[in-house]
Amino acid sequence: MPTLILVRHGRSTANTEGLLAGWTPGVALDERGTAQAAALPGRLAALAISEVVTSPLQRCQETLRPLLDARPALTAHTDDRIGECHYGDWSGRKLAELADEPLMEVVQAHPSAAAFPGGESMRAMQTRAAEAVREWNARVERDHGADAVYLMCSHGDVIKSLVADALGLHLDLFQRISVEPCSITAIRYTRLRPFLVRLGDTGDFASLAPREEPPAGDATVGGGAGAP
Repeated sequence: MPTLILVRHGRSTANTEGLLAGWTPGVALDERGTAQAAALPGRLAALAISEVVTSPLQRCQETLRPLLDARPALTAHTDDRIGECHYGDWSGRKLAELADEPLMEVVQAHPSAAAFPGGESMRAMQTRAAEAVREWNARVERDHGADAVYLMCSHGDVIKSLVADALGLHLDLFQRISVEPCSITAIRYTRLRPFLVRLGDTGDFASLAPREEPPAGDATVGGGAGAP
């Protein structure tokens, strides 16, 4: 079966403002995110990409634009199932403010039981995304062969949930996974099992250096802003 390249969108204005964007319209890449997107064609130059699938949200569309410009034969297919988690009433709010919500403890420690008010559950997010991947795996193999490589541009929590699915991890463990903006995660699917062959690869190790303020023990809902 094919190899899936998962690209998280580049750094967005919501990331730098500490907002939980969700499906809020008009969330674009910031200056750094635009530079990350511009570097993406070079990072993927060695790969023959058969298909491109994207979340419908603006920040993903903007991330893919340089890659599609560099490869005019490719067309991006939009699939709502790999769109961001529907955070409902939490969308557009400050993450610092949400940290005091009782639900945040559930999101951190027991995400399989977390359902956002006016939105969806994290379990439903993982289910729809995994179903999308399985359908695209079959379609890409049918149209391009078992050794084909295809790309999906999605969001932090979605990608983390797909990694957990590939590794056979319970969703309650997915907050232990980290994927930075414009990072590349690769999963090779086979008849018997998936293999995680890259995880959150940015080619930049700056985020591993000690920071003036140590990172918090909680995972950033929606994915963090990456290296400072």
